Amino acid sequence: MSDSPPSLRLTEERKIPRQDILFSLAGLPGSQRVFFGSSDGGVLHADLGADPVVPTVLEGDFRHRPGAYVTGLALAAGASRLVSGAWDRSLIWWDTASMRPVHHVAEAHAKWIRKVVASPDGSLVASVADDMVCRLWDAATGAPRGELKGHAAETPHQYPSMLFTCAFSPDGSRLATADKTGRILVWEVATRREIASLDASCMYTWDPKQRRHSIGGVRSLAFSPDGRTLVAGGIGQIGNIDHLGAAARLRFFDSEKGGTLGEFESSEFKGLIERLAFHPRGEWLVACGGDNGGFALLIDPASRKSLHESKLPFHVHDFLLDGDGTRLVAAGHNGIVVQRVG
Repeated sequence: MSDSPPSLRLTEERKIPRQDILFSLAGLPGSQRVFFGSSDGGVLHADLGADPVVPTVLEGDFRHRPGAYVTGLALAAGASRLVSGAWDRSLIWWDTASMRPVHHVAEAHAKWIRKVVASPDGSLVASVADDMVCRLWDAATGAPRGELKGHAAETPHQYPSMLFTCAFSPDGSRLATADKTGRILVWEVATRREIASLDASCMYTWDPKQRRHSIGGVRSLAFSPDGRTLVAGGIGQIGNIDHLGAAARLRFFDSEKGGTLGEFESSEFKGLIERLAFHPRGEWLVACGGDNGGFALLIDPASRKSLHESKLPFHVHDFLLDGDGTRLVAAGHNGIVVQRVG
């Protein structure tokens, strides 16, 4: 990481309105070709370099059920495969050359799938769902490669929990998973063994009186490029749980020793941090999410202080950061936005 934080800002280059909600996206390396997961059950493909941008729906013998939110997309197997996961509990493997489905697991999980990620070498795909299980799959064939179980099925107040997110370490040796109550587990991928348990319960709010309901949880995870730091994203303690009325929040962990390194809370924006990514050299961290609106936060990971905070035109569910960290493509409620970072 650099000794002094860079001077940064975000500049909007392009905005593409949509009627649906986009929950996930994945981009083909070295191009402006992007895949999106939609609230209508579709997986879309678009060239963001075209004018106009006209997304097309991938078709084939397999597809997610209409209306099943496609909440996970991952490119794997040398970018020859796109794996999509949805609230209908299914996973679909797509061939990125033909744009056709090649494998389908109809009951990949017992409940809604929340996230799909690929290992850094592209050989494995991990999926997490509200059955509180993380499953590993062969990226090329879709064959099962094991499962990770350790998250409680219920919250401390005996309500169903949710397993929101997961992330591989840069070398692929570890995988972190995180749930609604703020519990983060770190696993050794080769042995499927739990090696650490981390606490981010500060991101979980329980209302014992008016609603008897909970909200929050860890919604995003990211390892630093050197693998030493694990960052969890979510929201602070909420007064009225009918609204996302608390500061966007991060907690930093020593991923090797397990201790908490510090926290960050936005002074400008409230809402959930839905997605995190480090600059390729670890110089800064970008966090996006929202409440009724959207935001992008650029943070110095060394000092855990804000470098720049920008309002985005909608609640962001996912984003892509290009290989040199100069371009951000965000997707969410009713739109796509492209931002220049610099």
